[in-house]
Amino acid sequence: MTNKIPLQAPGHMGVDYESRVDFDRLRKYRIGRAKESLNNSKCGSFLLFDFYNIRYTTQTWIGGALGDKMTRYALLTRNGEPMLWDFGSAVRHHQKYSPWLKTENNRPGMLGMRGAVAPSAGLMESAVREIKGLLEDAGVANEPVGVDIVEPAFLFEMQRQGLIVVDSQQFMLDARVIKSQDEIMLLNQAAAMVDGVYQDITDVLKPGIRENEIVALANKRLYEMGSDQVEAINAISGDRCNPHPHNFTDRIIRPGDQAFFDIIHSFNGYRTCYYRTFAVGSSTPSQRDAYTKAREWMDAAINAVRVGVGTDDIAKVWPKAEDFGFDNELAAFGLQFGHGLGLGLHERPIISRLNSLENPIEIKPGMVFALETYCPATDGVSAARIEEEVVVTDSGVHILTKFPAQELFVTNPY
Repeated sequence: MTNKIPLQAPGHMGVDYESRVDFDRLRKYRIGRAKESLNNSKCGSFLLFDFYNIRYTTQTWIGGALGDKMTRYALLTRNGEPMLWDFGSAVRHHQKYSPWLKTENNRPGMLGMRGAVAPSAGLMESAVREIKGLLEDAGVANEPVGVDIVEPAFLFEMQRQGLIVVDSQQFMLDARVIKSQDEIMLLNQAAAMVDGVYQDITDVLKPGIRENEIVALANKRLYEMGSDQVEAINAISGDRCNPHPHNFTDRIIRPGDQAFFDIIHSFNGYRTCYYRTFAVGSSTPSQRDAYTKAREWMDAAINAVRVGVGTDDIAKVWPKAEDFGFDNELAAFGLQFGHGLGLGLHERPIISRLNSLENPIEIKPGMVFALETYCPATDGVSAARIEEEVVVTDSGVHILTKFPAQELFVTNPY
């Protein structure tokens, strides 16, 4: 059942005449969820290196080229305010423009940039000593420290200095799984941008254009519309469709090709994962049959989504791996698939026959996830790939991905 009331995807600017994204409310919601998760754990603190968790708790961000070097980290203690160690001059920027973080809680940090500075330099040793002192000041040094992801050398140093290290990623993913109204609005705005890009793609998808040119067009349009990160554009055509790769090449599009694309980008941090499949100029019965099956599997999954069901009930409607040419569910993982969307591309719930049948998760209001289906064609080279992003509410399911996908879309027909 799909609720008929559309979710908001307003303009991107702040205005005085419409209620749009309230970033103060967004920040309060996210730190509130993180603190609640910490209090529900047995940890005295969370030490966070995952840059989505850092953004969720400190409401700060720097570019991915530096953000993923395991240099930034944040500390959240029970009853304390978040502290951030960041890269060089970024600290001064946060102190000037991020007033929700106390000035003294913005600190420069450097651990080694994924081992480029060896542990023997002592940066990790001094960082752990500083963290341990802060934990002692907070009265939680003897309680477990929850860490989400970590370099082995840093983990060993924490243990050497007597800290008890446990996993906090599970708690942070639980915190992030239920989206607020502002998060959902940002996810919807991000999807609306891709709606427009797909219109641009269908206008130019004709013989003679190359996959990489489509990728260039999509990147250009997304950044023009305000994307803050285009993580990936998968562009796959012709005999590259089956088996399914996850990249693009300089292949020239030819008449009658089937082609599918996945557009992964973020707006104010919130992501899309949005596949569409097209036929170039004309389509064959084999291509149309594959698309019909992929659409039927998609519709069955959407119809299974409702509050209170388990993810196993959704995964069960998809075909077994052996039914579409794979040896087992591990080999077919990611083809009939669902995954949470938020600051991260793959959040909870993860839905597939591989993991959901034995370990289901209950579907709850406020969850946002993408559902993906894939069907190889009988011609041996073509395939159909469809993806829809859905929001779960008490009144039904909302679809965020609006570009037409009920039937195989033929671009620039002959």
